[in-house]
Amino acid sequence: MARTWLHLTFSFLIVCSVIGFHLSTTVDAKNHHRRPMVLPLNLSSRNHSLHRHVDNLRRRLQQSDRSGSTPNARMRLYDDLLSNGYYTTRLWIGTPPQKFALIVDTGSTVTYVPCSSCSRCGKHQDPRFQPDLSSTYQPVKCNPSCNCDSEQKQCTYDRRYAEMSSSSGVLGEDVVSFGNESELVPQRAVFGCENMETGDLYSQRADGIMGLGRGRLSIVDQLVDKGVIGDSFSLCYGGMDVGGGAMVLGKITPSPDMIFSHSDPFRSPYYNIELKDMLVAGKRLKLPVGVFDGRHGTVLDSGTTYAYFRKDAFVAFKDAIIREVHFLKRISGPDPNYDDICFSGAGRDVSQLSKIFPEVQMVFNNGKKLLLTPENYLFRHTKVSGAYCLGIFPNAEATTLLGGIVVRNTLVTYDRGNDRIGFLKTNCSELWRRAELSGAPAPAPLVSQSNDTNMGIPPTLTPSGLPPNVLPGSFRIGFITFDMSISTNDSDLKPNFEELAELISQELEVDNSQVRLLNVTSKGSDYLVRWGIFPVASAHYISNTTALSIILRLRDHQIQLPKRFGNYKLVEWNAEPERKLYVLFRIPL
Repeated sequence: MARTWLHLTFSFLIVCSVIGFHLSTTVDAKNHHRRPMVLPLNLSSRNHSLHRHVDNLRRRLQQSDRSGSTPNARMRLYDDLLSNGYYTTRLWIGTPPQKFALIVDTGSTVTYVPCSSCSRCGKHQDPRFQPDLSSTYQPVKCNPSCNCDSEQKQCTYDRRYAEMSSSSGVLGEDVVSFGNESELVPQRAVFGCENMETGDLYSQRADGIMGLGRGRLSIVDQLVDKGVIGDSFSLCYGGMDVGGGAMVLGKITPSPDMIFSHSDPFRSPYYNIELKDMLVAGKRLKLPVGVFDGRHGTVLDSGTTYAYFRKDAFVAFKDAIIREVHFLKRISGPDPNYDDICFSGAGRDVSQLSKIFPEVQMVFNNGKKLLLTPENYLFRHTKVSGAYCLGIFPNAEATTLLGGIVVRNTLVTYDRGNDRIGFLKTNCSELWRRAELSGAPAPAPLVSQSNDTNMGIPPTLTPSGLPPNVLPGSFRIGFITFDMSISTNDSDLKPNFEELAELISQELEVDNSQVRLLNVTSKGSDYLVRWGIFPVASAHYISNTTALSIILRLRDHQIQLPKRFGNYKLVEWNAEPERKLYVLFRIPL
């Protein structure tokens, strides 16, 4: 399987007054096809270290001066590691709001989206940002503390990656909105407006990056500096075959069961933890002291898919796993370009993997232990049913990198104000559903928006913004159906409807459990498939915001599927009222 999912970790960055050198790690020669782990600019100069100390002290003084609690922005996460290699959230920029799907990246210190003027940007999930259509947009004017464009009018940024992808553009400031579930009202923030993309950034489906790292242009730092959120944020990634999850910008009350590791903000710009040992099936790995403390230490990066250990640590971990599952058959990986460690015969039921694969524990310097279940170190083989492969890989560089796979179904709290990172094992998909039903405060008012649906669906819609085939008022939608015609290239190849349902849930931004296959008719290589979108298990109807989002995406033909499904077309859709069986409206597509 192509390792195309590491491009959004850390990189060389020139933005405002921050200038430095490129830093990356190396990989073993026999794995030279695998993209190396990329770490950002090593900001180790005395001046920059002093700036970090001053910024950290200033924020702590600000936090101590504020009485009472601050609001937070609770945001849904979409996508999953295996299909996409990343998780995205939705952010709205401008007045009226323009929507973007952004990869949440703790290794990035700037948020950027494609600009309408970009001549070398790829085709992404949503339309490009149009500064001219936002009444609140302002360019960040050229000044002595930033790099400027050729006309010396506007500040610029330049982000480059070891695998030859890059993003560059100008810096602008506008109103940023965080969605329906956010207590936090829209805030002005600085972001990058891309004028050029290359490599994976050009070809990815997500629109851009949401930078959560440590740095003055990070969206977290900007909100903290404004005093509108506490100096903390949390991420919770869904489990294997589930995806999605939740994110919170701002403080949350940690569970008594959450375990913490110290995180040193002055060692490096990235989020690190103090990992000391690892246990497999209760047995401590025989490793040199400090094996996880080399160079930048152990770094958490939400923009990286898998995990990368120093070679001796990887070998010890791999051998320990193999010893525990000696009864499974070793097989080749899904991609012949990689020497993956894979096992068959474990069965397809993820909930049963803990009965077959061993429990793994990470031991922090303070003695606390983080439990890793099989989904935290395995990924499903894409070509052999019931087979799994190690999601831990060797890295010749001394830094240990923990990507998203390690924290699946784990609430991770980046408590920056207290220099610590917390971990709590939980069901992240269920966590979001519980949050939706917990009686959270009403959504904050948002800036006015246009009725132009091409700009995406803003966090709230007034009746005047409804599409003409949706009735306003107290009408509740019980479920939505739609028909899809599919023509495969091979009459003997039947579409994988389970995979198709998962892709549809991602496209419509609903939970996978809400998408159900209702009916299939076929003739040769042509299929007519009826799908249903139902409420979450604990609800009796689909919320107006979710229903409108689904309907507009169906109406505007925004569902995009991989080419392997052949030619497909949406034929018609129906919206059924709550607890009613008749069709309210049928609109041809």
